[in-house]
Formats: sequence, structure tokens, C-alpha cells
Amino acid sequence: MSLLKHLSNNVGKSIKAKIIVIESDDWGSIRMPSNKIRESLERKGFDLGKGEERYRYSLYDTLASKDDFEQLFNTLTAFKDSKGKYPVFTAMALVANPDFEGIAKSNFTQYFYEPMLKTLERYGIENAFDYWREGFQEHLFVPEFHGREHLNITSWIRKLKAEDKPTVAAFESQMWAVNTSLALDYQAAFDLEETSDLEMQHDVISSGLKLFEQLFNRRARFFVPPNGPINNALFKTAKANGIEYISSPKLQKEVFGNGKTKNRFHWLGKTNRFGQLTITRNCFFEPSDRSKDWVASCLYDIEMAFRYNKPAVISSHRVNYIGGLAVHNRDHGLKELDRLLKTILKKWPSLEFMTSTELGYLIANK
Repeated sequence: MSLLKHLSNNVGKSIKAKIIVIESDDWGSIRMPSNKIRESLERKGFDLGKGEERYRYSLYDTLASKDDFEQLFNTLTAFKDSKGKYPVFTAMALVANPDFEGIAKSNFTQYFYEPMLKTLERYGIENAFDYWREGFQEHLFVPEFHGREHLNITSWIRKLKAEDKPTVAAFESQMWAVNTSLALDYQAAFDLEETSDLEMQHDVISSGLKLFEQLFNRRARFFVPPNGPINNALFKTAKANGIEYISSPKLQKEVFGNGKTKNRFHWLGKTNRFGQLTITRNCFFEPSDRSKDWVASCLYDIEMAFRYNKPAVISSHRVNYIGGLAVHNRDHGLKELDRLLKTILKKWPSLEFMTSTELGYLIANK
């Protein structure tokens, strides 16, 4: 593991300044609607892994409420970097979710989506969007583009048409999956089951970025494809709609449909054929998974990044900071975030907090 960390941080653009970026995925996307629905599904015999941390998304992940944002912002504003700036989340946002009613009326023959604001209204937490705006204004929570939905539409619709029992049961509860492996498959929004699905995916990116602009009154500039797999031709459509920076695993699986894939190697600062700059993650912080000390683990990741003059780009999902299904989950996540921020500022007092887009601009203009 240690050797991999050394090798991973040895390639790519070097920056002597100690920079911390926190990229947080999944904001705006549905997951588990309520504890009542989870309990109902369990009574029907679906194993959602109650009490098992590997099922933390089923246990804890749902839309962020007003209280979630208030607690998160209180934690972030307790700290400032060497330039007087607060820690900031680059919030990777999904701007739409399935319109379950419309899809049901079509008998699964058509797909419809609803903007995130409509989803928040259905959940009775529409006032939470005020905090999206406040977070941006205070430079605490800056949304960028994670996709239109966190959902592989064509794969999901095919399963619904085939009357796949777990998928239909989830649909009836306004979810896309109750089975963990199915959820992972469906959430890879730009995986390519069939080559012909690529045309719809171009439209998903184009319409999603237009909806992002309508919601936030600005264009997105940074794109993190959900769960990784994607056909790289989609970046051309992203570029045409404002995306300048792309997140990628260092070893990316490019998909071509019908099971065909090709591995692509990426590094921090690499430019693709459309002129977009690559940002890679090298640190991880997931305290809702209680299997290890994530503060110690993330500190090690940061130390490795700084040793090789790389920015520390931290991956930390929304689930760590959500209390709607279990307040103790949010309390623990924020306590650990507080401990992490306190420690890194003490250890590296000259560090600077940035968004992914600010880092991309710095690398591109260095």
C-alpha cells in the first residue's frame, strides 16, 4: 500500500504550495427516502444490511436537510487557512432525479426526470436549497457537475421493463435499487451497456449542464463522472457546455458498450484531446464507514501528497455528513471532520484551501 502511494503521487504536475481540496460527491441525488421505507423493504425480505457498515448508503444516505447544512457550515467556519479562507467543499451535484410518477404512467416505456428543486419539494425540504446558495456565497460549498442523475437510465429502464423483482420493488418505494450490487451498477451513470446508449448519454450531459446553469446561475466548469466508467467521447459534449476540468481515476476504464473496455492512464494536469485538464484524487475520508480511523488514514494520504509536491485532493461523500436517517452518523462525521481540519492546520499551518476549479485554474496557468 505504501509503495502504491509513493508511485501514485510521483507522476503529474508538481506544486510546492500545500493545497487542500475537498471533493464531496452525490449532493442532490436521492438514495434512501426514509427509515420507514427501509424497514418496509426489510419486512418484505430485502437485505439492506441493517447494522453492517458496508451498507452505509442504505443506512444513512438521503437528501441533505437544512439542519445538515447548518451543522456542516458551523464546522467549516471554525477554521481558516494561512490566507484567511475557510475550508470549502467542492460539492459534486446531481441536478435531477427520476420522475417516478411519469415513468410509471408510461408503463416503463419512457423515461422522465424532475429537477432537483422538485425532488426537494417532494421530500418537504425545499428550504434546504437556500443553504446551497448561502454555501456558494460564503465560499463554503461550491457546486460542480456530477451528472444529471446518479443513474444509468438505459440499464435501469431495461430492468424495469423485464419486471426484475428487486428493481420494481425499489421503484415502488421511489428508489432505483434495493440490492447493493444492483445499486452500484445503476449508479454508474455513464457505463455503457450497449453501444447505442451513447447517444442518450450525450443528451444527459448536455441537458444536465443546461439545468445546472438554470439552478445556479452560472456554468459548471468541473465534472466528476459518477462511479468512474465513461466513454471519453462524452467529454466533447461536456466541453461544448462549459466543462474545463475533468476528474478521473489514475487508471480509468473507458467503456465502448457490449462489454468492450480499454484502460487509460491519467495524471494530475494531463490534458485530453478536447483541451480539458485532468484532476486526480489522492486522499480519502469516509468516516461513516467505521472500519478504520479515517483521520489517521487521510493524514497519511495528505503527507504522501505533500512529500511529492502534489495538492491533496480529498474524496469524501455526502453520506458522511447526513443526519436525516441517523443523527449519530452526521454527528460522528462532523466530529471527525473537525478533528481532521484541526490536525492538518496544526501540522501544515501554511496550507491553503481551494475548490477543484481553483486548483484546475492554478495548474493550467502555472
